Amino acid sequence: MALEIKQQLKLAQQLVMTPQLQQALKLLQMSRLELLQTIRQEILENPVLMEEMETTEIPEETIPDVEKEIPDSEMEMLMDFNWEAYLDSHSLSSSYPDNYEMSESVPNYENFVQARSSLYRDLLWQWRLSSPDERSFEIGKYIIGNLNDNGYLNAIYEDVSKDLEALSPTEEEFESTLALIQQLEPPGIAARNLSECLLLQLRTKTPRNLIAEEIVENHLDLLKRRDVPTLAKKLSVSQEVIIEAFQLITDLDPKPGRTYTQDPIYHVIPDVYIYMVDNEFLIVLNNEDIPTLRINPLYRTLLKKKGDLTKEAREFIEKKMRSAIWLIKTVQQRHKTIYRVTESIVRFQREFLENGIHYLKPMILKDVADDIGMHESTVSRVTQGKYISTPQGLFEFKFFFTSSVKSTQGGSVSAESVKHMIRQIILNEDPKNPLSDEQIVTLLKRYHIKIARRTVAKYREAMRILPSKDRKKKF
Repeated sequence: MALEIKQQLKLAQQLVMTPQLQQALKLLQMSRLELLQTIRQEILENPVLMEEMETTEIPEETIPDVEKEIPDSEMEMLMDFNWEAYLDSHSLSSSYPDNYEMSESVPNYENFVQARSSLYRDLLWQWRLSSPDERSFEIGKYIIGNLNDNGYLNAIYEDVSKDLEALSPTEEEFESTLALIQQLEPPGIAARNLSECLLLQLRTKTPRNLIAEEIVENHLDLLKRRDVPTLAKKLSVSQEVIIEAFQLITDLDPKPGRTYTQDPIYHVIPDVYIYMVDNEFLIVLNNEDIPTLRINPLYRTLLKKKGDLTKEAREFIEKKMRSAIWLIKTVQQRHKTIYRVTESIVRFQREFLENGIHYLKPMILKDVADDIGMHESTVSRVTQGKYISTPQGLFEFKFFFTSSVKSTQGGSVSAESVKHMIRQIILNEDPKNPLSDEQIVTLLKRYHIKIARRTVAKYREAMRILPSKDRKKKF
């Protein structure tokens, strides 16, 4: 069969993501801070766009006068995507009812944390004050630069001699310099392994506990298993002495560098507030820092004076005008969409908002999407990186979307509720006889929750809770 080339016409419908629609979807997914930065940048770049200085929101009805200054054909192209198809007429006023007095305290906005110092800068500052000479300082600077986030040394002498070839340090110089750095704060820094790290910290204690030092240096495996009888026999001491050494070792920090490398604490500002007012929930969008945008009237006037503008100037203003109008509408649409998603969450999770975590219902994105007539991807973008303040506390939007666990009574329970119950069971267990995952399964059955042992283990690991053998305390 011979091959030949043919031309063929074919009609097909295809969704085209215009730049304006891409911008709308991007704004929808942004956090408050990202949205604020984007708006500020647009105000700087677009002379037609300006911030309304008054606190009142500019009604959307004022925008059509501006749109008339742009040719109808271009406006039809601009507004080709019909936002109104999934808008409702709900008011999004962020003000409170006139007869409503806030009974709950507004979250404290003074909870800010200053920038943390880094491990490298802190140790380098200490070493600059304590190094005996310039040569030692350079060797020590290299050692400090090779500490990992936990404060352990990742380099050996061969690395030092190779990278500091110009200095040609001897192994004795490396060891002596390392010993001096290990005397810096925090204790245990620049150790090469866990045993050395704990040993450095024990040697700073007064008086020194030689039994604890012996355990850390030579019997870490027995320490991990908390094998008191075997250690007492090996070291020829009483079990009380071993227990005392264990308690001392327990107070040590196995990762002395983590004080500097822990994730910084951020102050979360909610995107939405939910308040209880007369047995009903009031939804308030937090638009306090978001500028209210409007069209600069100067350019509106210029467009009306057609003879005073060149063709290039008019095209530039019209282009910026379309961009400004689209941004204003997109920001308004973002507010409305967040409001509608929050409304749906309130309808689904009313019992949780009233009574707490035990009443959290299983819910997926499709539930909310079907409820408000949107696509799941839109709901996913709305809930991405945004927070909601409720009578039960501050939560990320995605907290409300959880899988379900079957109940023995025929219903289902939220996975978050089950995790909370597991956490409470473990907190109330006997430390000397901790509950196994199988025992936790049995206890959950009393609350009509049907769950597998491996699922309990998965939830426990997700909450960073150790297994029963590692939670057991013999003293």
